[in-house]
Amino acid sequence: MSDPTLLEVQALTKRVPDAQGELTILHELSFQVPARTTLAIVGASGSGKSTLLSLLAGLDSPSGGQVRVAGQALFELDEDQRAAVRGQHMGFVFQNFQLLPHLTALENVMLPLELRGVRDAAEQARQMLVRVGLEERLTHRPRVLSGGEQQRVALARAFVVRPQLLLADEPTGSLDAATGARIIDLMFSLNESEGTTLILVTHEASLAARCARQLRLEGGRLVSH
Repeated sequence: MSDPTLLEVQALTKRVPDAQGELTILHELSFQVPARTTLAIVGASGSGKSTLLSLLAGLDSPSGGQVRVAGQALFELDEDQRAAVRGQHMGFVFQNFQLLPHLTALENVMLPLELRGVRDAAEQARQMLVRVGLEERLTHRPRVLSGGEQQRVALARAFVVRPQLLLADEPTGSLDAATGARIIDLMFSLNESEGTTLILVTHEASLAARCARQLRLEGGRLVSH
């Protein structure tokens, strides 16, 4: 029996004004992503990959079309309601880590739990940091952590809320090859153990090949999926 559809994209279009009047960044993209799968969004620089990821998260608004997450139409919701959907269903991993510099590793991972009102946020965050091998770095702030350690904190923060959908934008882009490979192994291991749907943007063919499916964009159009 196949897994149910977690994400559905319908005729998604994004246009922005430019010197000639209007530029279409995404052209009526339509596809579905079942739960508990892995999907790589690939394509040349400027093909619309990061714009698409931002729309899938409801962080940007389309010029046309719709995104449904767990059956909810994101763009029928207001900004606060979309934020609630993100908090309930999604986790994020970014190229530049996006850790809060004034918080320790433990506090950064606790934050999404605290926003949900979880009572034992500190213990759950500690356990997740142990899982990513940072039990000796709980009280360290990002400035004293290596790039690989910061990305492990980011992975712990993303997975600690047990999201149905994890969105990752060039998760190894700021790391050297060896560190990036370890981070990817960790991300896929956590993803499998938690049963998460993983959608990642990458320019690395080897990383994309590890995903069950690839979606290729060229000039904002879907050319393979």
